[in-house]
Amino acid sequence: MLLPGHRLLPSSAAVPPGIIADFAAAQVAIVSDNMNRLHGTRALRPFHGSARMIGTAVTVKTRPGDNFVLHKTYELLRPVDVLVVDGNGDLNQALVGEIMMTRAKAMGVAGFVIDGAVRDVGAFAEASFPCFARGVTHRGPYKSGPGEINVPVSIDGMVVMPGDVILGDADGVVAFDRSVAAELLARVKQQETREAGALAAIREGRFDNSYIGTQGITS
Repeated sequence: MLLPGHRLLPSSAAVPPGIIADFAAAQVAIVSDNMNRLHGTRALRPFHGSARMIGTAVTVKTRPGDNFVLHKTYELLRPVDVLVVDGNGDLNQALVGEIMMTRAKAMGVAGFVIDGAVRDVGAFAEASFPCFARGVTHRGPYKSGPGEINVPVSIDGMVVMPGDVILGDADGVVAFDRSVAAELLARVKQQETREAGALAAIREGRFDNSYIGTQGITS
């Protein structure tokens, strides 16, 4: 068995296309609501505009400011994978930039989730290539290692497992195990229906907030 800190593991099977299609238009906020609002990023933000992201998590844990192992991960990346990098939230050096983004886009990769810094953000925006990161710096990375591939990682407080479904939009990023996709989708659809009804009621001038209840209110 490989020791922690030395693991370079194969990728999990890709998330089935049906799950990708089911969640392609799902809002991160609604998915998060139906995971009891306990899971998802808080500080990461999009650097690419408004393009949505969904795919299979290929995870990386790297020494802060070092992207050596990210380059090794390109040997494993497949179309519709998302490169998910635990960079320990470090903002001193950028872990990815235009060259790595351009290569990933050419490979059909679905996006980057970087708990760390990026650079060349204008190129990400121009390419509309999904990239969620903690911050930006022009200072480039070191390439010495070490790092791990396809191990559990912590991304802005969210645990991501290799092979998770990972979804991103303008509100942030959420990840979940594919085994719960059917139940989660049903709950998401129900909430979408409720919210559509509430918005229609507001437009028609007949909305009230009685559904909130009166707990904690005293006369």
